[in-house]
Amino acid sequence: MEAELALIASLRKAVAALPDDLVLRLHLAGRLLAAGLRAEAVGQLAAVLRADPACDAALTMLAGLDLAGSARAAVPSGADSPAAPADEEPGSSPGADAGSFDWSSAEADLGDVLPPMFVTPDGRADGRADGRADAAQPGMAAGAGRPVLRLADVAGLAEVKARLEAAFLAPLRNPELRRLYGKSLRGGLLLYGPPGCGKTFIARAVAGEVGAHFLTVSLADIADMYAGQSERNVRELFETARGAAPCVLFLDEVDAIGQKRSQLRSTTMRSAVNQLLLELDAVSGGNDGVFVLAATNHPWDVDGALRRPGRLDRTLLVLPPDGPAREAVFRFHLSGRPVAGIELGALASRTDGYSAADIAHVCESAAEIALLDAARSGAVRMIRQDDLVAAAGQVRPSLAGWFESARNVALFANEGGDYDDLADYLRQRRLL
Repeated sequence: MEAELALIASLRKAVAALPDDLVLRLHLAGRLLAAGLRAEAVGQLAAVLRADPACDAALTMLAGLDLAGSARAAVPSGADSPAAPADEEPGSSPGADAGSFDWSSAEADLGDVLPPMFVTPDGRADGRADGRADAAQPGMAAGAGRPVLRLADVAGLAEVKARLEAAFLAPLRNPELRRLYGKSLRGGLLLYGPPGCGKTFIARAVAGEVGAHFLTVSLADIADMYAGQSERNVRELFETARGAAPCVLFLDEVDAIGQKRSQLRSTTMRSAVNQLLLELDAVSGGNDGVFVLAATNHPWDVDGALRRPGRLDRTLLVLPPDGPAREAVFRFHLSGRPVAGIELGALASRTDGYSAADIAHVCESAAEIALLDAARSGAVRMIRQDDLVAAAGQVRPSLAGWFESARNVALFANEGGDYDDLADYLRQRRLL
């Protein structure tokens, strides 16, 4: 490694002395890539492309950064083979520049020599900051940790944010006004809607808004085959949340944890639901700093006792992403890949009714199309608009089954008006 760094230092000096020698710059870029110093390598490749925009070797190295998925890169013809890639730059922590290359951060250096990553319908560069939206990101493992997400990171979903602000965040941020108006923070909030549309992401963002720890709980954290252990697990999880206050306790897939007791054959799980009810009452009755959020795809399967006042007594429908949110999801998933000339608005229009997870699948499929094409032709290329359009034609929306079940609930099981917002949405979509 020391010999490789010494060679790179010599090449830097040579390039400084002969800045117009493009072959020398390419050789330095290849060595930098092999050593994992990709940010500096991009600068060298950008200088080559400014002088020779059609330089195949430079374009191949740039396009190969993400497809390779590591610090390896093609070296120009005639150059020596690179040394084994290293994951550590001098003076940096291990792995600081390793992994998939961040194309969006290099776009400023390459904007005058390469096509823009994203474009508007009239072909102009769309240089807005990367959108952040849920992309079926995995929830954090059980355990308290400080989230960095905020509601501003959730694209679109303006109505959901407004409801969260009114029901939860505004009273929490303004304790004096809360006392003045007698607004209680008792109870919890149940997020429901089709799968893959951002319920977990929103819960983490709420925790970030209030500067709270985030503790997620699933069925696997509770269920136990031994009598009495499931109840103890529930009690210990709530005690952990109280000890980490302020804390958002997120009950993921609460229909599995708190299924209707009339449908449960297991005495153990009935006891676990009873313990969950007791703990929720304790939270609402005097344990400050523990805020309960829950999420489910099937709220009609949740035990009715869990939704009584003081427990999960408020519901919020989280729907598939709207147009701006779909654009943001595409931007989020494409910004780390070698793309050029992508018109996000057109893609958002083609994917109406897709979940965020579906859009992530579209991006993955488009990358696969470009990768296979590059493997067949031997020429690495960018992911293009036509790749994404083709992928969108192959990936079908995954939510039809959920909406069919939801339609039956809205028609035949909405006596108390719990699902009026769902019924309104189904009417707007002409599904009811």
